[in-house]
Amino acid sequence: MLSKKEQRLRRARQTRIRIATQCVARLTVNRTNLHIYASVISGDGAKVLASASSAESEVRTALGGTGKGGNVAAAQLVGKRVAEKAKAAGVEKVAFDRAGFAYHGRVKALADAAREAGLQF
Repeated sequence: MLSKKEQRLRRARQTRIRIATQCVARLTVNRTNLHIYASVISGDGAKVLASASSAESEVRTALGGTGKGGNVAAAQLVGKRVAEKAKAAGVEKVAFDRAGFAYHGRVKALADAAREAGLQF
């Protein structure tokens, strides 16, 4: 029987294969109980072009202290920041890689905030 993590990675594998054929930068999300992380990775997967997370000190102060990185407000802030950093790096279009996480709650909030900030996917 597969563990919870193995099930999530199995779901993520097919998406990553499909994104690799598109040769476009991907916005990948990692969600933990305490924080949410987002990275824009180049089309060939060789380098990280932009990244943001709720563990960054600027984000934590904007959220108002410790222990606030695992909510929808944090996800929206991280989505906005990663979109701004990606645009500064010259990336406009990305493919969204939810890494096997369900597309609701914090993952959906991050994606919507990134779209509003100007990323296209």
